[in-house]
Parts: sequence; structure tokens; C-alpha cells
Amino acid sequence: MGPTAARRDGQKAKLAGPIALLRDWNHRWSAKSTATSVAVFWGEDMWALTSQAAAAAGMSVWDYIADRATDAQRLGALETATDRLLRDFGGWRVPWGEINRYQRNDGAIVQEFSDAKPSIPVPFTSARWGSLASFGAKAYPGTKRYYGTSGNSFVAVVEFGPRLRAWAVTAGGVSGHPDSPHFDDQAERYANGNLRPVYFYPEDLRGHIERRYRPGG
Repeated sequence: MGPTAARRDGQKAKLAGPIALLRDWNHRWSAKSTATSVAVFWGEDMWALTSQAAAAAGMSVWDYIADRATDAQRLGALETATDRLLRDFGGWRVPWGEINRYQRNDGAIVQEFSDAKPSIPVPFTSARWGSLASFGAKAYPGTKRYYGTSGNSFVAVVEFGPRLRAWAVTAGGVSGHPDSPHFDDQAERYANGNLRPVYFYPEDLRGHIERRYRPGG
């Protein structure tokens, strides 16, 4: 057996676990899903490997990965992904919620993220991988975890009929002041998909009013 064949066989043995995990995956994200972590890291590495070639071929990166990426590229990217998980998180079976986080430390528009500060797990992924709601997250200088800064910051469901009904959620909260109770009171709701009712009618507002405002008053 030559060195190339030995390297290939060693790579296949090394990746047998991650490959089996992805083959058995139901393609659904969740905070507990370890397959989501492997898939996202693999997808990111495949994207980096093929994006320039895809642009040169006039193809979307997704189509290029599916139709033109080589087996060597696919296995190489999977090896890179699992090595990165092992290096940064201590193993390749890492729940996605341990990586993908929501963090809001202060009222600054541009946050300085830190793995040492509190954050909450977010189960969904970037729209790049087909997720709605979308949570665009990445690692930042000094972090291993991913922190979200883009995506669907407001989500609403509206039912039209004789009486309007709606539910909504905002990423974090509606206040930019850290001392406000509404600075991050919707963060858990956002991550869990637990939308709050929207109050349209005066009777809906009873018991939910903190203060009133009258224009010109």
C-alpha cells in the first residue's frame, strides 16, 4: 500500500464516526443536535474551498458543492471541521447550542463578545443553510463560540379574520438600555420560538400597560 492509499484509508477510519452521524441525521437543527454542529462546520469549510471556483463557473456555491466538488474536497473539509471541533470544544460530538449563542452585554451597536460572559443557546442556523428563522453567527476575536449578529431579528405570525390575532418576538428586547427590564426579556422567547401575543385591541391591553402616552399631552 502506497502512502496516498494509506493516508486515504486512515482518513476514512478517522471520519467513520462523523460520516455515520451525518448519514443518520434527520436534517433538523436543534440545540442538542451534534450533527448540526458537524454539518455547519463542514459546510463552512466546503464554502471556503469552493466559493471562488463556483463564481468562476457562474454557479451558486450550493450547486457547485453538490455537482462539482470532489470526494477529496468533501472528505478534506469534513476532516478540517472535525479537527476544529476537537480543538475548540474538546470533541467532535458537540451540541449545536454549546456553539451557537445569543449574547447582549451592553447597549453598544457593535458588541464585544466573550466566551466568559453569559449567553444563551440558539438552536437555529444561518439562512445560508436553509434555516428560517435565520441566525447568522460566527466566531469573533478571542471567542470559540459563535455569536449571532444578523438574521431574522423580528418574527411575527398574523391571523386575519373578523378579529385580528398575532404573535411576535424580537431578538433580545425592545430597549437599548441595559438597566431596562426590556433590554433582553425576549431573548429566551426568541431562542425557543415562544412568540408573545400582540395586543391590538383596548381590552387586550388590560393588565399589560406600564405607562400611557398621549401626543401633545
